[in-house]
Amino acid sequence: MDSLYFLSAARSAVGLIRNGNEDGALTHPQLIAVADGMGGHAGGEIASAIALEILARRAAVFAGEEMDKDSADDYFNSTIDEIDSALKVASDDDPALSGLGTTLTALFIRDSQAVLLHVGDSRAYRIRGASIEQLSVDHTVMQELLSAGTITQADVAEHPQRSMLTQALMGSQTLFIALHLFDMKTGDRFILCSDGLSGVLTDKEIKTLAKSKSPKDAVTALVDATYINGAPDNVTIIVADISDSAPDQTAIEFFGTAAP
Repeated sequence: MDSLYFLSAARSAVGLIRNGNEDGALTHPQLIAVADGMGGHAGGEIASAIALEILARRAAVFAGEEMDKDSADDYFNSTIDEIDSALKVASDDDPALSGLGTTLTALFIRDSQAVLLHVGDSRAYRIRGASIEQLSVDHTVMQELLSAGTITQADVAEHPQRSMLTQALMGSQTLFIALHLFDMKTGDRFILCSDGLSGVLTDKEIKTLAKSKSPKDAVTALVDATYINGAPDNVTIIVADISDSAPDQTAIEFFGTAAP
């Protein structure tokens, strides 16, 4: 089968009531990722940048042609352990960074599949034809309550614990994260985003704004829509189409906290 690639556009923007940006993203023909940092004294910015920089460095290995599938998946997945260890070192070295952490949602193309690595509440979507599907499952109190049937979707917006994470990269070294595999084909569109988008727009609104535009125009439309709706948080978005034509981009590009 011909190789498949991401043709991506991305943006990381400061929200209307934020003083800085703790989000970051990276794009590459075989890898896209979003990280949403948390923590005071620039801790969130540092955490998300650490996560993306480690992921980018490892991509040179797990995206290499010489690595077999199982080894590539294992090395991709173990990125979580290295990031978590690095966050612990950063926190131990500087007590002011205590409590730093980050989400991480990354998609890696391996043959005809998208391999999802996900911690936290940044999201991965796939648009195929007229449908949008959320591929990631939020690691939040809300999602656990929804899954248990304790609350309904209508209760989420006003719930006092709507933003509380149940899993994140915080240097705890107690995470057990499984990879998830999804089929992909030419014409699929993937969206990765921080909760600055998914917390403001519904899945239907995201699909409507994104599905009939170029990746760049879709990113612009989605960011503009969050601003129209008050942009209470920073917003980071990647829109990536699947193509069997090799893209012009060959190096990793960073956005937001990890940008040079």
